[in-house]
Amino acid sequence: MTETAPTTVMTTTVACDGDQETGGHPRVYVKLDADTHKAVCPYCSKTFVLDANAKSEAH
Repeated sequence: MTETAPTTVMTTTVACDGDQETGGHPRVYVKLDADTHKAVCPYCSKTFVLDANAKSEAH
């Protein structure tokens, strides 16, 4: 598997159900870490990072 760039998101909770490359997986919701503003999908290892301009939600 080739490493891909992180996906920038505007919310601290994101849904992931894989993609065409990984063949998909059950939809899971991952919460970004309050300190690092990052999360990794436990199924496909897709990385999500919070956009610097996003309004931070309470954790």
